[in-house]
Amino acid sequence: MSRIGKKPVSLVKGVSASISGQTIEVKGPKGTRSFTATDDVTLSMENDAVKVTPRGTSKRARQQWGMTRSMVENLVTGVTTGFKKELEIQGVGYRAAMAGNVLKLSLGYSHEVNFETPKGVTITAPKQTEIVVEGIDQQLVGQVAANIREWKKPEPYKGKGIRYKDEYIFRKEGKKK
Repeated sequence: MSRIGKKPVSLVKGVSASISGQTIEVKGPKGTRSFTATDDVTLSMENDAVKVTPRGTSKRARQQWGMTRSMVENLVTGVTTGFKKELEIQGVGYRAAMAGNVLKLSLGYSHEVNFETPKGVTITAPKQTEIVVEGIDQQLVGQVAANIREWKKPEPYKGKGIRYKDEYIFRKEGKKK
């Protein structure tokens, strides 16, 4: 039995959900999101809550049960509060700035890196050394943050690069004479 799948996903005030077949559409103050579940689970509405039940006892049905419930909960969270990833830039001369919908990164290369903001995500740079990625789709927010981090991953000797906020970088000792 899935401990996660057993719990119904309660709909917060201001959020509405509609189920048609295997597709659930959730509307909230921040927008609309939808998800199509596999045929291994059944979606139903009960007392302002979405309930997910497996259609059998097979291993795949039990796997999809908890995953589908988590996906529905992420839809509700996305349209109410949204998702946010914060990145920090460390290094002398490393900085970020927004110019329209383009994130301009100076990362020690001979050229400036221009990162185009994808649709469905907002990127802000409150300080020169901070980047905030926000949106209603958790997967898209995480992927955009990972793509930005990919330009200059933190290196283990001095810790220079782009890292997630509160990320621990294992530091190595330098060469000895």
